[in-house]
Formats: sequence, C-alpha cells, structure tokens
Amino acid sequence: MAETKPRLIEIARVAGAFGVRGEVRLAVYAEDPKALKRYGPLLKADGREALTLTALREHKGGLVVRAKEVETREQAEAMRGLKLYVPREALPQPEEDEFYLADLIGMEARAPDGAAIGRIKAVEDFGAGDILEVAPSAGGPTFYVPFTREAAPEVSVAGGYVVIVRPEEVEAGDAGVEGG
Repeated sequence: MAETKPRLIEIARVAGAFGVRGEVRLAVYAEDPKALKRYGPLLKADGREALTLTALREHKGGLVVRAKEVETREQAEAMRGLKLYVPREALPQPEEDEFYLADLIGMEARAPDGAAIGRIKAVEDFGAGDILEVAPSAGGPTFYVPFTREAAPEVSVAGGYVVIVRPEEVEAGDAGVEGG
C-alpha cells in the first residue's frame, strides 16, 4: 500500500543564531507565532524533522527558540535560510470564506466565462505580493497572474476553482473605461 505524503505548509524560516548558547531566530508566517510549539516538530521541505522546539519567546517581530537538535551558535547559524514546514492538517481550519494560499495549489483555473484554462501549479511571492503560477490545460509554458481582486476575482475552495483574468484581459477591459 502506497504511503501518501502529507501536504506541507511553509510556516517559518531560520533567520540565524541568537546569542551564544544555540538559540535560533525564526521569521514566522503564522498569525500567532507562539502556536509553532503546538504543531509538533517543524519539518524540512522533504518531510523530515528539522526542529523540535523546547522553548520560545517573541523578540523584535520574530521568535527566538531553543530546539533539541541545536546546541551551539555554529549549529544555529548553519541553519540560516532553512524553510520550516508543518503538515496542512496540523493547522486550524480557516473560517468560512477564508483559505490558506497552499489550498489553492491544484485547483482549477477558470476564465471569467467558466471555461477551464488550467490548474494552479504554485503560489509564489517574489517580494511584490502573491502570484499564482498557472499550468495551462492546452499545454505549453506556465504563466503567472498576480493574486489580486482584479486578476483573481473569485476563489471557490468548495468548488475547487479560481477565476483568472489574465493581465492582457484586465488591460483590455480598462481601455474602454473613460475617466470622469
């Protein structure tokens, strides 16, 4: 029987060492950074355990943690940049009309008229906001769409789709609008 790999959500990144006793600074992407301790061991992208938190405290917009795997400043510093994940199932269920960005991956991408145009392959953030990577149904290279109300006006988690308006369609729609 094949094992199914749990879907992982990136929740933090190691920002470096703190002090000289092996504490680790984390940049945390969770609404409640202290919740990290409740999720169990933090994982690497491949699902292997990375850090088991034994203590944590907030510090300047992030967390400083102690982990059983890290004993020295050098070990902590060597982890700098490491992305940390938790299984999707470990996170609380979102409220109605809310979702995790990771939930969009694999959803159908539809044109405004309802026609299937592809699947959401990834949600990226290169520094200027979230971007959806769409793999077209007809094949060919993936394309990117900003995850904005204009370019993704409808998200239906229950329906399994995201309505996508490609940038050239947004511009064409704006061309007919006269200023007042």
